Amino acid sequence: MYSQNPSSYEKFSTSQPPAFGQDTTTTGIPLTSTSHFYSTDDSRSSIELRSKNKGPWSTGLCDCHDDWRNCCITFWCPCVTFGQIAEIVDKGSSSCGVNGALYALISCVTCFPCCYSCFYRAKMRQQYLLRETPCGDCLVHCFCECCSLCQEYRELKSRGYDLAMGWHGNVEKKNRSSEMASVPPVVEGGMSR
Repeated sequence: MYSQNPSSYEKFSTSQPPAFGQDTTTTGIPLTSTSHFYSTDDSRSSIELRSKNKGPWSTGLCDCHDDWRNCCITFWCPCVTFGQIAEIVDKGSSSCGVNGALYALISCVTCFPCCYSCFYRAKMRQQYLLRETPCGDCLVHCFCECCSLCQEYRELKSRGYDLAMGWHGNVEKKNRSSEMASVPPVVEGGMSR
């Protein structure tokens, strides 16, 4: 019933991984191969691990009272706050004025600037590994536009950015402070007894 010669399936299913330095063309198994098989559980656990590594926001969504000045500006003219946030998140590739004007235009035409601003929240979360809380980015911006903009502003401020200076001003400030730290102090008059 069964033949003495193993079928090609049996030959390759019981083969061992090649030894170090062995040519992979003779066995058909790549050098990086291991003897275990990949399952969907491995990929699911790596996704869970990445989501667990994300940190919390420095302030809550409704902590607008922490920065009254920004809260008032955002309530009366959210395009200013959004423009400042977008310039920092884009790392200076777009200016505050352009982003703010586009936000105002979308607000006037569609009455839903949240369609634009939610993408910057997602981009910011990815850059700083922040959790998507209390709900999805689009929902937060659709139902709490001013609060979400204030939270993003406070987050960038807590990370050391001065949003009024813009991206290039912050980079220049950081470069100046690192130069000052690396220059040894000048001793006048040299050594004396």
